[in-house]
Formats: sequence, C-alpha cells, structure tokens
Amino acid sequence: MTDNELAFLRDDPEMADLFLAEALDHLGTIEAALLALDERPGDVTLLNDIFRPFHTIKGNAGALGVTSVQEVAHRVENLLDLARSGRRTMGPADVDVVLRAVDVLTSMIRDVGARLSGQPGAELGPVAHALIESVDMLISGEAEAHVQSHATVSTPVAGAVAVEAPVSPVKAAATEPTRSEAAPENAGASRRGGEEITAIKVDTRKLDILVDAVGELIIVQSLIQEDPALANHVDQRLAGNLGHLKRITAGLQRSAMALRMVPIRQAFQKVSRIVRDLSRKADKSVELVLSGEDTELDRKVVEEITDPLMHMVRNSIDHAIEPVDVRKTAGKRPQARLALSAYHQGGHIVIEVADDGKGLDTEKIRARALERGLIAAGASPSVEEINALIFEPGFSTAEKVTEISGRGVGMDVVRRNIDALRGRIEITTEPGKGTTFFIRLPLTLAVLDGLVVGVGRERFVMPTTGVRESLRPTPAQVHNVQGAPRLVQVRDSLLPLVSLGELFGLPHEADPCKATVVVIEDAGSRVGLVVDALLGKQEVVIKSLGETFASVRGLAGGAILGDGRIGLILDAHGIVELERGVNRAAA
Repeated sequence: MTDNELAFLRDDPEMADLFLAEALDHLGTIEAALLALDERPGDVTLLNDIFRPFHTIKGNAGALGVTSVQEVAHRVENLLDLARSGRRTMGPADVDVVLRAVDVLTSMIRDVGARLSGQPGAELGPVAHALIESVDMLISGEAEAHVQSHATVSTPVAGAVAVEAPVSPVKAAATEPTRSEAAPENAGASRRGGEEITAIKVDTRKLDILVDAVGELIIVQSLIQEDPALANHVDQRLAGNLGHLKRITAGLQRSAMALRMVPIRQAFQKVSRIVRDLSRKADKSVELVLSGEDTELDRKVVEEITDPLMHMVRNSIDHAIEPVDVRKTAGKRPQARLALSAYHQGGHIVIEVADDGKGLDTEKIRARALERGLIAAGASPSVEEINALIFEPGFSTAEKVTEISGRGVGMDVVRRNIDALRGRIEITTEPGKGTTFFIRLPLTLAVLDGLVVGVGRERFVMPTTGVRESLRPTPAQVHNVQGAPRLVQVRDSLLPLVSLGELFGLPHEADPCKATVVVIEDAGSRVGLVVDALLGKQEVVIKSLGETFASVRGLAGGAILGDGRIGLILDAHGIVELERGVNRAAA
C-alpha cells in the first residue's frame, strides 16, 4: 500500500472513518458467514451473504482510490462468483483461503487507519500478493496444496503460548478505527413491527462521554435530594419536583446505558474461528454449540471477555477433550461437544463454557499444589478450592508443553481479566464427563449495586455479587487463634475472619461480637469481613482511582455517595487474597 492511495481519505476524515468502520463491519459479517458455510457448503444464501460485503468493500475501496484493498477483494469476489453461479463448489480449501483473505483485508484496513493517524505503515504487499496467487491457483484448478502452505502463521495471543491459526502474518495497527457497535452495519432505515426504525453510526467515544455526563448528573441529583438544607424545608411542591427530577434522571441513565449494550455475538464469533482452526490442528472432532448469542451487555465487557473465552476454549480443546480413539474406548461419541451459552440471571450475565471431555483431575491438582506450596501440609481444602488453583499464576498439570498450551500461562490471565470486570468464575467438573466454567459478569461497568459499610469515619461499597450474608456473631461463634479472633462459625462452616479496619489501618471496632460480619465469597472461598456497621444498599456510579491506586489490593474503584462522601469500592477477590497472605505470614 502506498501513501498516494490515501490522498482522498486524508482530505476527507469523515469519509475515511466511515469507510474504515464499514469495512471492518463487513469483514466481521463475512467471517461469521464463512464459518457457517464450512458446515453447509452448498448453502446459496450464505454464499450471497459472503459475496455482497466483498463486493461492497471492493466498490468502496475503488471509489476512494485504495487500489490495493480493491484488488484483493476483487480476486476473492471472482472465486465466490464461480461458486454462486454453480460452476464451483466451496470446499475446505476455498473456505480456508477466503478466511485468510478476511484476515489480510482486516490488517490492510487497520493499516490504512494507522497511516491516516500518522503511525508508520506495515509492508503488506507480499502478504496480499501471496493471497492473490492462492486465489488464482484455486480458480485455475491447480494443486490446492499450495494454498495450505500459506494457510497458517504463528500468532501470539496475550498471556498464552503462540498458536498457529490462519490469521494475518502481520502485526495489526495499534489503534483500531473507532466504530459504533450500537448501530447496524449501515446507516439507514429498517422496519420492526410495521414501524420504521432509523439508525445512524455514532463514534463510541461520544457515547462514553454521554454516559460519563449522565453519571455526573445522577451524582448531582442524589446530592441535591439528600442535602440537609432541603430536608429542613417541608414543601410539597419542591418534593414533587425533586421526585420528578429523580425519575427523569433514572430514565436518562437507563437510556444511556442501553446505548452501550451490544450482543455478545461478536465474542462468540471469534471463539467459533478458534474452535475451527485448533480442532483441525489437534486432529480432534469438535462440535461447537452456541446459544444466547443475542444476549446484550456493556460493549467494554464484550471487548474484555473475548480473550478469556478464547483461552478457555483453547485449554478445553488441548487438555480436556480427548482424541477420537480415546473417546471411542471410553464409550463416548467420537465428536466432542463444546458449548458456549449466555443468559441473564439475577441482574447479571452468566456465560457458560462447557465441554464433555475428561474433566479436571482434582487429585492431580492437589498433588501439584502441594509440590508448589499452594496447599499447606495437613490442610483440607474443599474440592472447589482445589479446582480453583488452576487459576494460580504458572500452575499447570500438563505433562508436556504443546504449541497451544501447557506452560501454566493463560488461566491466571483469565481470572485477572474477569476480576477486572468485577465478575467471578466458578467451576463444576465430573471425571470422565466434562467440565463447565460459569462466568458471572455485570451488565455494565458504569454502575453497580453495592452494600455500603462503615469502618470508623470511612465508607466502603462492597458489590452485592460477592456478598452472601451478614450477621452479628455471638461469643460462642468466634474462635481465637493466638489470642486474636481469627475464625467465625457460620452454621456448619468455620470461616476465616478479616477486619477491614486492620487491612487498611483504620480505627475500628476490635470485637467482632460488637461489629458486623459480612460473609463474602470468591471462587468457592468464603471470608468473614468485619465492619463496624451496615449502612444500606445503594446503586453507585463507578469512578476510577487512577494509576496511583491501581496496585492497591482489595480496592476496585471509588464512588460519590448520596451524602457527598467518597466511598471506596471493595474487591472481593483482592480481600480474599489479602486474608490468605495474612494467614501465611502468621503461620
């Protein structure tokens, strides 16, 4: 690609943004249709769904002078046209090369965006030429082995070992063109229930600014509502107006949040590609079953959950799912089943990743954990706590390292990314039957439902997702270790006690029997968190604490409470980890 090709786009930045956003949208649509075509090779509707966006990309690139993109799209269009007209059947080699074309065009489009923003461009000419050569050889009927020789490259995935997959052999531009995922592919009109619906593309940065402004409005409205100066004036008209203001701001907040909501389909689509490529590489037959693809959640959550899902699927294919001969010997059907589903539950989104493989070997995990000192000698952790050790950094029970996984890198990244989203992950497994991971995520990262607690003069907010119950223990329920209260009896369980005041060096009530114990849970581990008082439940707008406090364990952010005070948002996982550190030090 030459800089001369971009002269027109440089002169019209708005046209450039529209071209880049639409091209990436079309490429995503093509990839999804290709994966479906791989299962139904003769489906003419799918062929048309692939051909049309290629034709659009070619036409738009040609009109704007981006001839390198136009040429690649045109050659692929020729191959697809043969299939549409019935003169060619789309076999596996054809699907492979068109998927590779999607990857190459994606890199070329991102390279256009990088060059337009002043970044150095990538040299994609040889890659594009090799792709065109592969397409031409398919069209001419020459040996398809040449196509396969170009089909895979080693691509590093964050936090994991490099994996061979048919992706672009060039580094994508650091900055992807901004696009709206709250709108359909093209601005225009559609009909729903007889009513015309008009949609437009909106820069996601503008949406984020709007949501932030609405959050500030909610905070100010709450401050006015609870202002002591107004509480002294009993005025029915004023109270009515304030109530009306509250309803309007609440409705505005719901509408602003809805603008950020997108289907999880795009994350599932990327997983589909990984399953297709890795199952072939590992020579395993895997059926991928998707459900709940239209489930909506915050755009940023969808973006951040994609990598963890790919890590988990990669591990399932490499470690959990057995080879065909082993499955037959065990009386299982030869084709393994890998299921991805998403659904709403209790105001949250639950994503399930389930396989019918061999399941986790709990005893093997326990033995490896004892070797590494993750389990103290003589300790009796629960099965859930043992299985959760697979999320420890560097932990692996693999006997050998493969190109896909096995170095103990990846599952700790999964856990860290999910924690960053204020989510939690749980495991159920049955030997010989399979394993299911349950990921629970908030609908949005902008607001949360929290339990407000007090320690001394300070206020903290604990997300309700991590709270199981609260109690004021009796002296008989509290057990001392070395003269200090360290355990609390909650029905049939002994839970470690951790004082929030001690963790953060605050004045606090030292006697748990005069304070309140909030039972929090993280990955099967429960802790009794001692606080001075429960102050109620409140929905708060989340504020970042910035880089200065990013490394403080146990804190996930801040919020301005209704009385104008600052409340720090607690992180259940961080608190459980801090408690473990205190116990290890005491031991």
